Amino acid sequence: MADTRTWDTGAADAIPAVTTRLGQKLRPYRAVLGSRARSQRAYRTSFALDLGGSLLVGLVELAEVWVIFSNVSALGGMRFNQILLVFGMADLSFSLAELSFGHLDNLPDFLRAGTLDAFYLRPQPILLQLITSDISLRRLARAAVGAAALAAGLATAGVHWGLRAVVLLPLGVVSGYAMFAGLFVWAAGLQFFLLDGAEMTNAFVYGGRYAASQPASVWSRPLKLVFGFFFPMAFTAYLPTVTLLGLPGPDWLPAWLGWCAPAAAAWAWLMGLMCWRWGLRHYQGGGG
Repeated sequence: MADTRTWDTGAADAIPAVTTRLGQKLRPYRAVLGSRARSQRAYRTSFALDLGGSLLVGLVELAEVWVIFSNVSALGGMRFNQILLVFGMADLSFSLAELSFGHLDNLPDFLRAGTLDAFYLRPQPILLQLITSDISLRRLARAAVGAAALAAGLATAGVHWGLRAVVLLPLGVVSGYAMFAGLFVWAAGLQFFLLDGAEMTNAFVYGGRYAASQPASVWSRPLKLVFGFFFPMAFTAYLPTVTLLGLPGPDWLPAWLGWCAPAAAAWAWLMGLMCWRWGLRHYQGGGG
């Protein structure tokens, strides 16, 4: 009994110590993000205009979905209220990922100007420095559109609430966020090898976001291979929605794959980190 009490006391003391060390390591990143957030809120009119512009973009994209369904009763076996679930889950996940990882698009500018070399002088991982170097609070307005669409879809699409739905919904949103975040890292790693290649990688990142908000059942087989498995956009929203609603999945994408969204997110991060590591080893400095 004495040994058990000693072990319990030691374990209880170790948890606060680990939490304290983790907090100390994350303190510089929190300070940078806090300063970035305060600087964006300092000019209230400009910040309000940024939020309004981002909100307008989100509403226009939602209106595009409505225009399509105003001419058809169903698309890919899904009605408008069901596609709202797909759009809302995809848009919310992407907007949150863009909020925290979207500024990795600035890496080509750092490479061109040679300012990436300054990140090597700091005793923190370069990728983590870049991720926490900025935050785009205006994306919150676009995330709000996705959240509203998701809420409307949940209220009208006939979701049968139970343990299965309660588990699958947050699993899909979190996995979708992780997949888009991994895709941003993947695209950033490719910038070490491409000359002004941001537009090419954006075609897959932002094009993938558009594909994620559409029913994968209308994709051709080549698109199912590309955006279904290699860039697993079907796992961000469509497959979790199909599983949530109990709908049959299309060829090559059965409904049970909705539960595999975490595995797809792990694949996106694995490829993203491999590409990033490969790019860092390839990088020889800004020169000059």
